[in-house]
Amino acid sequence: MDFKHENNKFSAVENSEELAYLSYVENGDVLTVDHTEVSPKLEGQGIGKKLVSQVVEFARSENKTIDPQCPFAHSVIEKTPEFQDVLAK
Repeated sequence: MDFKHENNKFSAVENSEELAYLSYVENGDVLTVDHTEVSPKLEGQGIGKKLVSQVVEFARSENKTIDPQCPFAHSVIEKTPEFQDVLAK
């Protein structure tokens, strides 16, 4: 499984097929995560959490914060204390 980041989207790709993605809108110093989608054949394997982790790392590297409007991303960040440093206030 490879992860790609382009066009405000983190994707999980296998054999050139996109199987999961997390999209965001960049507004100044805030990344608003608006959608996460995982293929049914990958559900329950932690791929969604890995995508959230990718956007968290990206936000840290760019000195940005995250506004998780997507319910899935919001839930993952709320349950993961080490991700909460990038939450938009």
